[in-house]
Amino acid sequence: MTHTQESYINLQVSDGTTMAAYVAYPQERNEQTPAILVLQEAFGVNSHIRNVADRFAREGYVAIAPELFHRTAPQGFTGSYSDFPAVMPHMQALTNEGMSADLQAAYNWLVQQDINKDAIYSVGYCLGGRVSFLANGVLPLKAAVSYYGGRTEQLADQAVNLHGPHLFFWGGLDKHIPDESINTVIKAVKDAGKEYVNVKISYADHGFNCDERDSFNEKASRQAWALTLEFLRSQ
Repeated sequence: MTHTQESYINLQVSDGTTMAAYVAYPQERNEQTPAILVLQEAFGVNSHIRNVADRFAREGYVAIAPELFHRTAPQGFTGSYSDFPAVMPHMQALTNEGMSADLQAAYNWLVQQDINKDAIYSVGYCLGGRVSFLANGVLPLKAAVSYYGGRTEQLADQAVNLHGPHLFFWGGLDKHIPDESINTVIKAVKDAGKEYVNVKISYADHGFNCDERDSFNEKASRQAWALTLEFLRSQ
């Protein structure tokens, strides 16, 4: 494992807004270094998401976690896992156009770094799972991962635009995402002829990867992490 360096940066988005992002770097990087967009839950770029970015950096990735709520929330905003209503206004203010612009800004920053421009990925959790699916459609990613991405079915028409293979994780105990939604997404990807891996962990609930949530499941998290790393490395 390599040590990481962390910092915050400000990115200029095409709509004229400024977006902060948390960045974690591997100790050494060069033109062969992969990169990944780490896309937040509904609770902002909080300690969990920063920790995820750090973990990817320790695995050798340059990781960037953009603050997707930057149009409606102050820089550094994080919500409480026990107060979902407080983050709802920020979620409801998101648009596909705005998120696409945010993703493009983060991608543009990555390609200016000392990395392998052909090895850029995305991973997202909860809200970010849906955004990671969008990212794979609007950016030339090598592959992308979505953990329990609610309402991803609303982006099913993006399936034809996916650039890289997509890995999906769902929790079998997740009451927030019905099977109908999952089936809609997977059918769209299959019908589009895109490569995908679809994983439902029967004993896991929504948010199983987050060790700051009551629904955290250590076994599911460890298995999903191992598969995520192998999925990205094998592309």
